[in-house]
Amino acid sequence: MIKTKAYAALTAKTQLVPYTFERRDPKEHDVVIDIKFSGICHSDIHTARDEWGNSPIFPLVPGHEIAGVVRSVGAKVTKYKVGDKVGVGCMVDSCRTCPQCKQDLEQYCDEGFTGTYGVPERDGSGSTQGGYSDVIVVNEDFVLRIPDNLPLDKAAPLLCAGITLYSPLTHWKAGPGVKVGIMGLGGLGHMGVKIASALGADVTVISHSEKKRDDATKLGAKNFIMTKEEDAFTKNANTFDLIINTISSADLDLASYLGLLKQDGTMVSVGVPDKPIALNVFALIMKRRTYAGSLIGGIKETQEMLDFCSKHNITPEIELINPSQVNEAYERVLKSDVRYRFVMDMSKL
Repeated sequence: MIKTKAYAALTAKTQLVPYTFERRDPKEHDVVIDIKFSGICHSDIHTARDEWGNSPIFPLVPGHEIAGVVRSVGAKVTKYKVGDKVGVGCMVDSCRTCPQCKQDLEQYCDEGFTGTYGVPERDGSGSTQGGYSDVIVVNEDFVLRIPDNLPLDKAAPLLCAGITLYSPLTHWKAGPGVKVGIMGLGGLGHMGVKIASALGADVTVISHSEKKRDDATKLGAKNFIMTKEEDAFTKNANTFDLIINTISSADLDLASYLGLLKQDGTMVSVGVPDKPIALNVFALIMKRRTYAGSLIGGIKETQEMLDFCSKHNITPEIELINPSQVNEAYERVLKSDVRYRFVMDMSKL
């Protein structure tokens, strides 16, 4: 067994504290990774505080934006070797046999994918524990290769924030001539602006905060809609082919935002509120609009995203912190007080 240092939530809604536990020894297809950096995702906060009601297993070590270096490999590993730069995202396993898994869409596994933390291991050996730790053991099929020109600290958030935006943008064919709106300019939204711009789309940030206007332009947006302006929704009605909603609040007037779509336009939600949302169906049927959702991406697509970011020199804007600052970082995330993703330096664990 591999002794592991970490930060964990011992129970729901308690602060994270230093924690030690044991990882499994590597099986023949496992990769042992020394974690160098771990990003903080809003999902970590929801899960650590059991706000989604999905009953994660405690003690809980969060973290699914993991970047590190291979320490050792199992006897039959063929994809990685000691010293490789690698990452781990939101999944560490799936059934591998259902139609979705066979199409490289493991995130939609019929049995449910095995999350990086807080869920039972598929072999019944315990629960998964995430990247707020110094080492992790993962089957080689769920490890990603980080291109050489992507710094490990900035690569970490790509494993969730990056793929969460890349997948819907490419699935709904963002590109030249396509008007894309990004709702919210936070950890997810700022990656949406960068990726959509690199795809050649005409990008607009839709935000309630005037303070985000300059950043939106610097990140690659051509336009900015400040939703608190009195005529913001009427002036921009029927404008967008695609809107990606990164906002995790349940208190949005979705009908107003849907009204920004053209006929046959699509809004895709990637932010997950902690309670149900209300939807006025008339906002959809009057223009044959679509309201959809998207969940991260499969392993093949996530590697494609990393290679795309490498080619276009796309990295997130991060604030590097020590693991001991994790509880402060959680509170700042809730106040939108970060530009735009916290990443923990796990060498300081």
